Amino acid sequence: MQDMVRVRFAPSPTGTLHVGGIRTALFNYFFAKSQNGVFILRNEDTDQARKVEGSIEITKESLEWLGILWDEIATQSERLNLYKKYAEEIISKGLARQEDGAVRFITPKEGKTAWKDLIGNKEVSFENKDIEDFIILKKDGFPTYHFANVIDDYTMNITHVIRGEDWIPSTPKHLMLYNAFGWKSPFFAHVPNVLGIDGKKLSKRRSAKSVADFKNEGILSEALLNYLMLLGWSPKDDREILTREEISKEFKLSNVNVSPAIFDERKLEWMNGEYIRLLSNEELKERIIKYDDSVSNFDRELVDKLIEPAKTRMKKLSDFKILALPFIEKKDLGESELRNSLYSKFLSLDNWNKNEIIGLLKQIVAEENVKFQDIYIAVIGEKQGLPLGDVFEILGKEGTLSLLK
Repeated sequence: MQDMVRVRFAPSPTGTLHVGGIRTALFNYFFAKSQNGVFILRNEDTDQARKVEGSIEITKESLEWLGILWDEIATQSERLNLYKKYAEEIISKGLARQEDGAVRFITPKEGKTAWKDLIGNKEVSFENKDIEDFIILKKDGFPTYHFANVIDDYTMNITHVIRGEDWIPSTPKHLMLYNAFGWKSPFFAHVPNVLGIDGKKLSKRRSAKSVADFKNEGILSEALLNYLMLLGWSPKDDREILTREEISKEFKLSNVNVSPAIFDERKLEWMNGEYIRLLSNEELKERIIKYDDSVSNFDRELVDKLIEPAKTRMKKLSDFKILALPFIEKKDLGESELRNSLYSKFLSLDNWNKNEIIGLLKQIVAEENVKFQDIYIAVIGEKQGLPLGDVFEILGKEGTLSLLK
């Protein structure tokens, strides 16, 4: 009988988690879901000197916002007695030694340490002679990353370790520890890094954005989740808009690319716009007001009517206010001959409907030898905005003339 799949996402609370780290969490989560397995959130807080208060809470909030809920949760600093017990066991086997109050593991010097990595189904090997003896328990009683990682994975019955490829050089140390205890090791899947459009790895040091950053910019949670999942993985038919249920059903480690993925914010914004257009007008309005409650102070009837044309132009929730405000709160734009011309022409328009309005706008563009960009500047002081045919029809003749006056 095959063991139930158990995976873990194990961030260190050393600051805000960027989207590259969250992508790793999503791969773990959806692999577990695809196998009816268990997803564990593990707070790896053994490096107390680098610990940033509140980090794990931000990570939990980010996962919850994305709809990623863990089945179990653990914190390493609450398991110190466990690490001490296993350190004493490995000392008793003669495979580690006490050194200045710390415990150092004695690595085997002959042969190789190898494993078959599930990403690319490739064999990775290291010469044992190149792996130096390493500390597993510090003199302050806290384990090092390598030791706690192995002890936790074993005692939590982790079956698959899915993590970034940066951890490949650490894996021989972990396998040596498994062998020293006589334990079966989990499967390893080292996923390629996420790079910026400049080709460099996303990292906290390079100010990579967090989930909270994108949430604050007006990105929808389902759009961000969808986009992050496509950084290094895709379904067989290369669809780009995928529901959580589709991802849960189709995600396979064998389909994860071996090459690094490129994080392109423009592509994310395009996808977010697609998700915005999938929402009903009522749901979009609710999302907009939840994102920016100042919108609830605007004329409710006008907001309801502007949602539809705004939807066609929006890439982020923040765009609605930018697009709608010039038509809700009239700005003092000073004198404009073009606006005066617009006023007189629309004053004479009898059949007030979208087609007639667009026809008149095109006529004005031709007669005045201007571009539509010039029309927008004259009307709202911006080079672009909501489709004028739609908005003028919504405002009605009186409202439009008031805007132009």
